[in-house]
Amino acid sequence: MDGCIFDFNGTLLFDTPYHLEAWNRMSEELTGKSLDHETLIRDFAGVPNIVCLQNMWPGGTKEWYEQQSEHKEELYRDIIANLPEKAQLVTGAEELFDLLKANRIPFTIASASIKANIDFFVETFGLDRWMDPEKIIYDNNTYENKTAMFRNACRVLGVSEEVLVFEDSPSGIRSAEALDGSRIIAIDSGWVRERRKEDPRIILAVKNLRESVDTVRNLFQI
Repeated sequence: MDGCIFDFNGTLLFDTPYHLEAWNRMSEELTGKSLDHETLIRDFAGVPNIVCLQNMWPGGTKEWYEQQSEHKEELYRDIIANLPEKAQLVTGAEELFDLLKANRIPFTIASASIKANIDFFVETFGLDRWMDPEKIIYDNNTYENKTAMFRNACRVLGVSEEVLVFEDSPSGIRSAEALDGSRIIAIDSGWVRERRKEDPRIILAVKNLRESVDTVRNLFQI
């Protein structure tokens, strides 16, 4: 293995509840109505912002959808910034970052988040203690898919595609599988457990990143 690439949302930060709360606030602003939890999970979890807006509030212009998408992300950041207890990275993330940095293992983040969110994450969690923010890959509307983002992360790090990828979503895991020589540590789920039967490159399913430390030590012989 030449390096590590981390997804962010759902991997380094378990933030689905914050996204759903932001969508609920959007509904209250736009329609005056709250959304029940079942609707939020069914129609909003993991769905691109523009698609959510088009499905739930049809008839808007492209510019309106883009503005409302940006507003939703502002609400999301505000929710995290105002949590009663300070937001924390997933258990074991900082320990893992310390280990990789101490042993000079190249690593970065490749996230489908927009730059405003990435900047917020860097400031909120002090990510620049471990990595160069300029090497974080984010959605700038130029990537065909997440595989392209992973490949650019490899390029930025100066490593081959033989990297260890940390992911949580089915689409992200499939994108990592497209790399030549990748290995994957996935956030545990029923889908992941079934997928491991098909692809031995998913070497571990974890509930938090502390559970991955020993495997990382073995892979990188540190």
